[in-house]
Amino acid sequence: MAKYNDIANELRKRIRTGVYSTEQGLPSQKELAKQFNTSRVTLQKALDVLTSEGLILGKRGLGTYVSPDANRIMQTETSIDQYTGTTDGLDPHQILKNRLIHFKIQYPDDHVCEALQLDENDLVYYIIRLRSIDQSPASLEYTYMPVKVIPGINETVLDHSIYAYIKQTLNLKIGAAFREISADQPDDYDQKYLACAVTDPILQVKQTVYLDDQQPFEYSRTRHRFDKNKITAYINQ
Repeated sequence: MAKYNDIANELRKRIRTGVYSTEQGLPSQKELAKQFNTSRVTLQKALDVLTSEGLILGKRGLGTYVSPDANRIMQTETSIDQYTGTTDGLDPHQILKNRLIHFKIQYPDDHVCEALQLDENDLVYYIIRLRSIDQSPASLEYTYMPVKVIPGINETVLDHSIYAYIKQTLNLKIGAAFREISADQPDDYDQKYLACAVTDPILQVKQTVYLDDQQPFEYSRTRHRFDKNKITAYINQ
């Protein structure tokens, strides 16, 4: 992942956790560049990302401030440039609960083998989880992960954050992701677990996520309620 994306992710985290608030401006660009050991050009790219997402505002002569709408935006936002997982994207006052619908170790089909660069005899975890935010169903995740790449996943891990387990327990660094985003009609599982009507649209995100050594470790399909998520993108020529 480009360094400016790493910086943008850290700045998002600081905004989300209240390190930077609407009442207090961000440090100067000179100070931030020093903190991140980077150039002003790279730092400006990171700030441009957050500006495009509506999280920060530049005030002439006063510096950069957190947008008054930042908390509302971050409650429902999925950024194409951010691969941190649902838990990292929450407001600190929100409560995330995971309900495990299905968990099994099995052999992958051809499609999963291709996505995760596996042989047919390599085992994968197949996981279905319902994610609820503040007791309201938000998304239904269908996830495949190779056992040999991400060992030790169990129901205890799945009750919390898989990405935290990967980064903090396995000490692996997440690199990049390829995402395909589409609208769809709800299927029976969506209607049952996401409490949506047959006429409600579903936001579907398919993704393959890679470690920093380009090893794919996740192939997933997530079905979001239309009113619980949105996608933002920063496009740079």
